[in-house]
Amino acid sequence: MTSSTPIKHGEDVDRSDEWEMLRQKHLHADRPPSAAQGVHHLALLSSDVERTIAFYQDLLEFPLTELFENRDYQGSTHFFFDIGNGNLLAFFDFPGLDLGPYAEVLGSMHHLAISVSPEKQAYLRKKLIDAGVEIAFEHETSLYFMGPDGERLELLADDLGQMYGESVG
Repeated sequence: MTSSTPIKHGEDVDRSDEWEMLRQKHLHADRPPSAAQGVHHLALLSSDVERTIAFYQDLLEFPLTELFENRDYQGSTHFFFDIGNGNLLAFFDFPGLDLGPYAEVLGSMHHLAISVSPEKQAYLRKKLIDAGVEIAFEHETSLYFMGPDGERLELLADDLGQMYGESVG
């Protein structure tokens, strides 16, 4: 490698043996069914309800399904978008709390991957670009970009339970 070739983060790390040990120890062909029925909703924070609705409903075409006052914080809005397959993406705003910008920390969300068809991904990619949303990264069937409050989003052109043509479910 020449000194002008940048080193990718983690490129000098080989954890293959560790991953194989974890697969052998924890992945079971006869695994029981999950105790869960699915994701009811994932709740994120919104700094601006109107802007969030415009982004998710108007731009990404995830219909708004409900909006009401948050039961835990008077004056806070709790609202939901349909992201398909009976799953919801929810938001809260917390006026007066002066929350800081999105930060990636241990235990927080890295990104939300939403399954779409390849045709819908291409269509939404054009809508995002036309709206001035920067595409942060593209790889095979993945398209990454940021939501209105810095949340990292992925439109994944793979069926649910699949990733890059391989079963993950």
